[in-house]
Amino acid sequence: MPLKVIPDTDKPFVSIEIPLEKSLPDYDLRDLEKPTPREVDGILVSQGFRDLVDDARGVLLGILCEHHKTLAEESDHLTDLDLTPATPHPMEIVQLTGAICTQEESYRPGLWIVLKDNHVPPNQPLSPALLERVKHYAEELVRRMDLA
Repeated sequence: MPLKVIPDTDKPFVSIEIPLEKSLPDYDLRDLEKPTPREVDGILVSQGFRDLVDDARGVLLGILCEHHKTLAEESDHLTDLDLTPATPHPMEIVQLTGAICTQEESYRPGLWIVLKDNHVPPNQPLSPALLERVKHYAEELVRRMDLA
């Protein structure tokens, strides 16, 4: 069950749904596939799932804040000038919570993430390049947290 990236069509927001595809014993999350959404609710309110959400927020913040050096920064040893002052990351985590993900005739818990790009005008959607970057962020989160 792959992750889903769902962009808003008229706003600079994107939602990400990441279903938990395997048991996570470190969070005491086992037997994740359930026949009804109500049974998934019990997982979403567990301490283990809350810990997972907290850890996911920290990992995602780390991913969003990773800085890739520009050409000027890579050559800063040649000059003492600070040519690239630090700027805040344009992507903001608006929401990170649990979700009930559907898969054919069963349900499983997952993460629901909403990101906003503060550099895009409020009435415009994210560009395809930004959506690809968001997909990369989500895939990196899944990889680092070993969710799939």
